[in-house]
Amino acid sequence: MQNEWILDVLVDLQAFARQNGLHALAEQLDDTRLLAALELARDSEGTQADDRRPLVPTGQFFGGVGRRI
Repeated sequence: MQNEWILDVLVDLQAFARQNGLHALAEQLDDTRLLAALELARDSEGTQADDRRPLVPTGQFFGGVGRRI
């Protein structure tokens, strides 16, 4: 996967959030990392861009803050 770097960036952001007491942000970034990993895995399986379906319905949040699902 050529886009794995984004996972490293999200890990760094999450570490910063935890170190600075931004607990809700750290929790949300954990969900974001999972979503990014799933999408990257799906992309590596050769899924065409027009065949993609959002993993989370548009307009809905997942995870801690702002949870609407």
